[in-house]
Amino acid sequence: MAIAAHPDDIEFLMGGTLLLLGKAGYETHYMTVASGSCGSVKHSAVTTRTIRKREAKAAAGVLGAQFHPSFVDDLEILYDLKLLRRLAARIREVAPRILLVPSPQDYMEDHTNTSRLCVTAAFARGMPNFRTSPRRKPVDQQMTVYHAMPYGLRDPLRRRIIPGIFVDTSSVYPVKQKALACHESQQDWLAQSQGLSSYLKTMETMSLEVGSLSGAFEHAEGWRRHSHHGFAETDSDPLKEALSPYYRQNRAYEDALEEGRIPTGD
Repeated sequence: MAIAAHPDDIEFLMGGTLLLLGKAGYETHYMTVASGSCGSVKHSAVTTRTIRKREAKAAAGVLGAQFHPSFVDDLEILYDLKLLRRLAARIREVAPRILLVPSPQDYMEDHTNTSRLCVTAAFARGMPNFRTSPRRKPVDQQMTVYHAMPYGLRDPLRRRIIPGIFVDTSSVYPVKQKALACHESQQDWLAQSQGLSSYLKTMETMSLEVGSLSGAFEHAEGWRRHSHHGFAETDSDPLKEALSPYYRQNRAYEDALEEGRIPTGD
């Protein structure tokens, strides 16, 4: 299951991995916590919400994933109990073995709050005393959480974030690009709000940069595996098991962690 903040976030940073998981036989799921309601300078929030839901459904179809509707509007992703209960219910319903979520460091708080909410909701999946909304029975299974790269591959203070895992998305990149192209309403919005002349070109630049960091792949997506505590066995890495031909561990990242250093791009 891939969960992100806004429509098109999954396509930018998670879509290739989700496609490969589908090809490996996994049932895949697609959800954005927010509706994308603020992603326009032309339309009202109501109209924008409708347009972006239609685009997200189309993109999920291209990715071969089951679409799940959003909960709130843009800038309303707050780390609060009401939203946590709703997200925990959704995660219990799907009960994914692999959970793909945003980076805990990113330039935008909708993204970082989504990351926090996903981690807590997954952690509470098996707690019978935590009430979800709607009520869902607890799930007694392991769940491994993987954090995607931040948008722009840097944290809010512009420091480079280094992946611990590279997934080779070269073979599915054209489909990933097709999925992102479903979000055509975002071309004008991203050009005016963030100075992106082409959101497809921006995705390509990031994809190639992560591929270059891998030292092995043309296009790649980067991941960092969340701590196993409360989620799975110590060495649980189902992404490696599912995508071994496309999977490359960043040994320098792992060595830095073992030595108590922060992995950097220096």
